[in-house]
Amino acid sequence: MADWLQHFSEWYLSVLAQGGYGLIAGLMALESTLVPIPSEVIIPPAAYIAHTQGQFSLIGVILAGTAGSWLGAAIMYWGSRWLGRPLVLRVGPYVGLPAAKIRMAEAWSSHYGLPGVFFSRLLPVIRHLIGIPAGILRMDFRWYSATTLLGALVWTTVLAWLGRTLGDHPEVLKGSVHRFVILVLAVAAVLAALYYAFVKRVAVRR
Repeated sequence: MADWLQHFSEWYLSVLAQGGYGLIAGLMALESTLVPIPSEVIIPPAAYIAHTQGQFSLIGVILAGTAGSWLGAAIMYWGSRWLGRPLVLRVGPYVGLPAAKIRMAEAWSSHYGLPGVFFSRLLPVIRHLIGIPAGILRMDFRWYSATTLLGALVWTTVLAWLGRTLGDHPEVLKGSVHRFVILVLAVAAVLAALYYAFVKRVAVRR
């Protein structure tokens, strides 16, 4: 995992200046679907560059990341709504989405409702899946969009703040992408603990 993140980070940093906001939004859209690209390696480097080199604006990075997150979440919503639960459960395993994960997302959505859509943007795994039960249950798309946008805005802002903070303390990353990868993995470990505490326990209780 660490090797894959390091290779991805090196590629991303090499094309970020050319790809700009479109690349940020596109990768964040993929991150909100079933593509395992963590937002923790997308937004902080862009915010770091925005703060230290001025190629982007910090607000632009946040808005691009938020828009991309919404786009990916909307695709998940409408895809699931159009396919319906039986077909989603049947097709899911072929695209890396086992039935157990779908049921876990359904349990989360049933337990927390619209506030769960907001908080799902702050947690790993469930952030990629919440659009599935929302679409299957035909949740009002306007409210789904509003809570998704708000949650994505909060999460993207936190990640951008992290990148900006690293820009104020470049010695943390000096000379090594590997250190950044280790930092990302540490953040992921904290989020994984929150995921277990809030998501897995709800699924188990149901």
